[in-house]
Amino acid sequence: MSNIHPTAIIEDGAQLADDVTVGPFAYIGSKVKIGECTTVASHAVIEGDTTIGKHNRIFSHAAIGTIPQDLKFKGEEVQLIIGDHNTIREFTLFNPGTKGGGSVTKIGNGNLFMGYVHLGHDVMIGDRCILANGVTLAGHVELGDHVVIGGLTPVHQFVHVGDFAMIGGASALSQDIPPFCLAEGNRATLRGLNLTGLRRAMDREDINALKLAYRELFEQGQPLQEVAASLLESNDSTKVKQLCEFIQTSKRGIPFTRNENVK
Repeated sequence: MSNIHPTAIIEDGAQLADDVTVGPFAYIGSKVKIGECTTVASHAVIEGDTTIGKHNRIFSHAAIGTIPQDLKFKGEEVQLIIGDHNTIREFTLFNPGTKGGGSVTKIGNGNLFMGYVHLGHDVMIGDRCILANGVTLAGHVELGDHVVIGGLTPVHQFVHVGDFAMIGGASALSQDIPPFCLAEGNRATLRGLNLTGLRRAMDREDINALKLAYRELFEQGQPLQEVAASLLESNDSTKVKQLCEFIQTSKRGIPFTRNENVK
């Protein structure tokens, strides 16, 4: 029995593994490549130069690979690359890259994108991230691994969010969030470490080192870049070094409340 529903439209040139399942009234364009054990539900649309890996689940009415929402786009050759074991829920919208941003939007493995999530052009997403309902990423946003973003949160273009960071729901994020941190609010600011996520993923020694570093960086009222540079030289923790290196390379700045009264 065929895995392709007779009402689905598969354009000539599309490359689907033998066990790909395509539901009723789905559309798959001529440049699309889909790997083993991936399912495409009814009324989903997959267009453009889009490569999708293995064991992905794409739910109904998802729009994957449609042209970027960028007025500068003039039909250049651009790509969308999706890894393995991702869950892409209903009414999601994923755009490919643009010439000005490297021409590629790239998504890693094991991510969950809930309903109505939008990934703008040239977005880069790591592995095992969770984006709740209605999260919208503007162009050029970069997420590390294990990032969690609460529902109805927009993220400004060019923002970078580090590994194991968490953004609270209904926030509005316009600056970079370092790895291991928790942020929320409109505009979102740091509220501490993402301790729940960290406890699930790393040992107590690393967490304690991050706690001490967080206090020095964000609660002592000292210049952020100077503290980060000092910790890089004096601290042996690889997690602390990752945190400080992120701060030093941030282009949009880190949103936190500066304590001017600490002595």
